[in-house]
Amino acid sequence: MAIQTVGVIGAGQMGNGIAHVFALSGYNVALNDISSDAVDRAIGLIENNLDRQVGRGKISQEDRDAAMARIAPQMDLAALGQSDLIIEAATENEDVKNKIFASLAPHLAEHTILTSNTSSISITRLASRTDRPERFMGFHFMNPVPVMQLVELIRGIATDEATYKTLADVVDRLGKQAASAEDFPAFIVNRILMPMINEAIYTLYEGVGSVQSIDTSLKLGANHPMGPLELADFIGLDTCLAIMNVLHDGLADTKYRPCPLLVKYVEAGWLGRKTDRGFYDYRGEVPVPTR
Repeated sequence: MAIQTVGVIGAGQMGNGIAHVFALSGYNVALNDISSDAVDRAIGLIENNLDRQVGRGKISQEDRDAAMARIAPQMDLAALGQSDLIIEAATENEDVKNKIFASLAPHLAEHTILTSNTSSISITRLASRTDRPERFMGFHFMNPVPVMQLVELIRGIATDEATYKTLADVVDRLGKQAASAEDFPAFIVNRILMPMINEAIYTLYEGVGSVQSIDTSLKLGANHPMGPLELADFIGLDTCLAIMNVLHDGLADTKYRPCPLLVKYVEAGWLGRKTDRGFYDYRGEVPVPTR
């Protein structure tokens, strides 16, 4: 099946990046969110990011203009139902995702493929609540989407081969690299990454090192481009906690227990860059550690 039209649900950090790369690759994109302000902000951010790519010589002005022309705000969720491909990129909450798919169900075209950008939730379970588990997959992009080359493709137990091949072809057209992951909690990247971040938070919690020393140690000692606490702030501490809870609940192993300090930061509303405070305070010109 040739994908031409794409509906993206969720105009946040992931959704706007997904819309960006699809439009730049020639797909017509309808961008939806429950907030019209969020959609407007997302389109403005996409425009700025495309301008930055033009300025760096990555794309031409013509490519930029054509990509912007392919993105349409769409506040009516039902109108996305006729898209060839729908990518759900809402918050990492299973109930929210199930409600979105339930709302879409009466409006879907017979051929529409449903996907979720979930970073940890069971694809088999999400698919089972829809009318098309054979045409449902996990389609997990990395953040920031325009920069990161990997896309995890996760088949549920009922996903058919045609759906998998169609999405693998889409990843190729986007100029990205696909990695197949089995449908186990957090898949590949976050199964490895999040426990490392959680352990870094435990290292801070237990007083082994400060925010600065932990991040410096991993950047210089393990050649990581960002320290684990800096990365947690970039991802969002609420997202980190949600993934650790999925790992802990799904695998029933105490090694995945979320650090109590991570829980406290989320309870405080200090979620990282998106709230201007997390393990660093971003309200000044230079980020300052909060511990």
